[in-house]
Amino acid sequence: PSALAALTLGALGVVYGDIGTSPLYALKEVFGAGNVPLNEANILGILSLVFWTLTIVVSLKYVVLVMRANNNGEGGTMALLALAGQALRQRPRLRTALLLMGFTGAAMFYGDGVITPA
Repeated sequence: PSALAALTLGALGVVYGDIGTSPLYALKEVFGAGNVPLNEANILGILSLVFWTLTIVVSLKYVVLVMRANNNGEGGTMALLALAGQALRQRPRLRTALLLMGFTGAAMFYGDGVITPA
């Protein structure tokens, strides 16, 4: 169970944290190692893969799955925390851990808003 939780947390970090930098990393790896020649057809092909991957990830994962998770029309970290807290009423220890993770997520969101220029 703890390995699954760690894997799930890591997957969320990859999805939410790297959606902006993953295409840049992929382009660097494809063309940087010299395995794929740098020509117009290969550049357009890789850019097409990146575009469609981002399109599918955003439309399927975010719009279909994440947007369905709401608390009476509200979204965000605290609304999802409230939903998860309701689902875990019978497990107070897990509920407390989830509450701490939710507050940490909210604090990181506010911290990011403070250090990121408008």
